[in-house]
Amino acid sequence: MGAGFAGFHAARRLRRLAKDRAEIILVNPTDYFLYVPLLPEVATGIIEPRRITVSLAETLPGVRLVLGEVDGLNLDTRTVRYAEPTGARGELSYDRLVIAAGSVNKLLPVPGIAEHAHGFRGIPEAIFLRDHLTEQLELADATDDQSARDALCTFVVVGAGYTGTEVAAHAVLYTELLRKRHPRLRDQRIRWMLLDVADRVLPELDERLSRTADKVLRERGVDVRMGVSIEEAVEDGVRLTDKSFVPTQSLIWCVGVRPDPVVDGLGLKTDKGRLVVDEYLQVPGHPEVFACGDAAAVPDLTRPGEVTPMTAQHAQRQGKQAADNIAASFGTGILQPYRHEDLGLVVDLGGTQAAANPLHVPLAGLPAKVVTRGYHLLSMPGNRVRTATDWFFDAVLPRQTTQLGVIPADQVPLETASPEGVGGV
Repeated sequence: MGAGFAGFHAARRLRRLAKDRAEIILVNPTDYFLYVPLLPEVATGIIEPRRITVSLAETLPGVRLVLGEVDGLNLDTRTVRYAEPTGARGELSYDRLVIAAGSVNKLLPVPGIAEHAHGFRGIPEAIFLRDHLTEQLELADATDDQSARDALCTFVVVGAGYTGTEVAAHAVLYTELLRKRHPRLRDQRIRWMLLDVADRVLPELDERLSRTADKVLRERGVDVRMGVSIEEAVEDGVRLTDKSFVPTQSLIWCVGVRPDPVVDGLGLKTDKGRLVVDEYLQVPGHPEVFACGDAAAVPDLTRPGEVTPMTAQHAQRQGKQAADNIAASFGTGILQPYRHEDLGLVVDLGGTQAAANPLHVPLAGLPAKVVTRGYHLLSMPGNRVRTATDWFFDAVLPRQTTQLGVIPADQVPLETASPEGVGGV
């Protein structure tokens, strides 16, 4: 169930271990694996969208792909029900099941958010954001109304975690590039705001990475406000929790993720929305059912009493471990508990800036950038040469900034039900 980091790597490892001795079926809404960490670069025109969409048919030969979303599970009959994109319904039986449903946007009870905000979880949202940023500055260039121009040139990002920080860092450079291409906006201030109720940027990461990211953002003119969030979103702006009102047409929701709601309907025990599993990634009482990634509350054996965080690094390795343990359940190998020490994290801040701590060695600036891009190339299961080529062209050629206009705003409402992976690396 699912072809995010956990599901994709579980299927790929199982295919290698099975050696044609088993039928492996992958149920997913799309025919590609999405490399989510590079979405901000798609949204700002650095790389093309197809670079981060890796074909499942091409990279998982021998795995049967079923396009659809799982919406039901019968543990007694060992069957999975799903809905196809056409609306047709189907059912599959299983001997072993891997639940890797991923996560969706986390919503807070804030009036107007669903109507006026846009999330950042998949290709449609990234393409829309790129077009939207471009359109806002083009509209600002066309008007002589200064108050309207100020609102068009104001962008609010809610959530200073991994995704929100990268979106703000990349996008502020993109809008500055756009401003320089519009002579009438030469003296116009492009205002970016990054809000979060936490006390620092990237609160889930090492404080040194947090300080580096905060410094880069502020040096670029981003208005970083910690301890502040949105109280209400309306058509012409947002009211903040400090009671100030910010006129804007751009509200980008990056508050975080929660497990896919399908998990709640499976009739299994959950912990804060994540399926409870043991250290072998098996669902208690149902040894034939495994769960991993964002959908699973996997015990963190390196931090007793806690569960592993919702990151791509853990999801990928849990997927592989689930595959190994499924093979062990058929007599190939030995059942092993999941244990993984973080190898470090990387945060791309656009331009030549990044923050990284490979093997917990703190890096900033160009060295961190090299490590970050190297990490992404090694982690991507395909399209590496094409991605590297896009990076090269972006470094030596002017960036293309035309808007395609192929995805209207009403086609990308704040998504809450269709996950395409995880956000952290």
